[in-house]
Amino acid sequence: MEKFSEYKYKKVDIEKFKSDFKKLINDFNNAESFKEQDLIMYKINKKRNEFETTHEIVRVRNSIDTTDEFYEKENEFMDEISPVYQGLVIEYYNTVKNSKYRDELEEKWGKQLFNIIELELKTFNDDVLEDLKKENKLNTKYRKLRASAKIMFNGEERNLSQMTPFIESEDRNIRIEAQKAVTNFFEENENGFDMIYDELVHLRDNIAKKLGYENFIKLGYDRLLRSDYDSKMVSNYRKQVYDEIVPIANELRTSQMKRLKLDSLKYYDEPLNFLSGNATPKGNPNWILENGKKMYNELSKETDEFFKFMTDHELMDLESKKGKAGGGYCTFISEKKAPFIFSNFNGTSGDVDVLTHEAGHAFQVYMSRNYEIPEYNWPTLEACEIHSMSMEFLTWPWMENFFKEDVDKYKYAHLSGALLFIPYGVTVDEFQHFVYEFPNATPKERKLKWREIEKKYLPNKDYEDNDFLNNGGYWFRQGHIFTDPFYYIDYTLAQVCAFEFFNKANIDRENAWSDYLRLCKAGGSMSFTNLIKLANLNNPFEDGTIRKIIKPISKWIKENEYTK
Repeated sequence: MEKFSEYKYKKVDIEKFKSDFKKLINDFNNAESFKEQDLIMYKINKKRNEFETTHEIVRVRNSIDTTDEFYEKENEFMDEISPVYQGLVIEYYNTVKNSKYRDELEEKWGKQLFNIIELELKTFNDDVLEDLKKENKLNTKYRKLRASAKIMFNGEERNLSQMTPFIESEDRNIRIEAQKAVTNFFEENENGFDMIYDELVHLRDNIAKKLGYENFIKLGYDRLLRSDYDSKMVSNYRKQVYDEIVPIANELRTSQMKRLKLDSLKYYDEPLNFLSGNATPKGNPNWILENGKKMYNELSKETDEFFKFMTDHELMDLESKKGKAGGGYCTFISEKKAPFIFSNFNGTSGDVDVLTHEAGHAFQVYMSRNYEIPEYNWPTLEACEIHSMSMEFLTWPWMENFFKEDVDKYKYAHLSGALLFIPYGVTVDEFQHFVYEFPNATPKERKLKWREIEKKYLPNKDYEDNDFLNNGGYWFRQGHIFTDPFYYIDYTLAQVCAFEFFNKANIDRENAWSDYLRLCKAGGSMSFTNLIKLANLNNPFEDGTIRKIIKPISKWIKENEYTK
């Protein structure tokens, strides 16, 4: 049984790849029947899977050890050639769009493929090829700068992820010092982060204008393949959040202040939910993994098969270590039909969240891994996040296995934390709309605007005497702002949908799981709003949806207010 460590890496010969790919496109154009074109599509997708598999193997191995010189160089090489590959895919899309057998192709593969093609064609041409290479390099530069954090704390050198337990400490002095240490890293590198972001903003604005867009906002939406909603709908959604969720979030912060027996809640207090400490898993990483196996074995036959596949093939790298990139993600190695989960365990409840959140992503792509076209393995990102966030709630019956006597603390913090997250998520989104509407704003103006938006959605946020954060420096910590513009709102849209799964599971668990499974199996074969319809979910853009979904969530939180 082949394990991830045994996957062979073979460097892409880009000139040969280009020549082979162009020949297949030429064959597609000259095909004399739908059947012949369909067969060539299969061969083209096989070539795409080859390239994307190589790309993901490099990315994962570089993430696991950013100090490995071989994979660092190979990652730089992939950054260089990825836009060339993207150009070839665009050329292929053009031929599919203009195929004389388009009606038959659309009948076989569905309308969503052609929605994707239309949007992808708008977001690329050869004029922006060099710009895209530069964008990749700047994104890598940001990730490396973050990964370079070497924070001396409590007698040891630590990365950003390893600081989390201290940020959540019951000892207020430790929390204060930990936050200061993390802030110092970003403050010391302020010029570096500002320069990278400033270059990215101007570069993206320039790419948008070369492609005929007014600014990057619409291009950002098109890059994310948003075919059924626009920035006006998102703005209205943010207004619903402001009206319906921000007041509840303010109440939750007041409850937290009382629970922690404080006169006022400062920014360094927010990560701590209980005076007795946050809920933490009651065992080491191997113990957590064993409980994960038991959980997925009991949840359903599909999750049992999936999790055995992940563990048998060693498709998870979970523990934090020196030189490892920060954060967590799930990716898909298409030739192997294998998801891969990357994370940084650090002894907090987040370790269990990885086995639910990232495993939710992995389970979805495992269920839709057999689609013959790569476009349908994953849906668009806001739909992707429904699978992960909903899995967090659908696995609640097993949380006692991980948290033992702290399970009530975990559930309360999990649900209230999910609700508190949404105002932060829309803060990130509104900030990005400002940035790309006014790309010539200075770094200082951007920070001032961040603080202004933060005060709107997070009015209780008190940075005390921390000048760097009071002047709007917090957003440096949010990698998505740098590397994945406009993605972050997707987490909040998905959180609303996941809340609905939580509500449904409390009424009829079997029916909720059936809807969830149907959603996972559909992969990316439909647009976002059609997928939520398929899963019997309400549309978060429609007025009244937020109020309707949040009401039972708020009721549960109030009834289970944790006061011990």
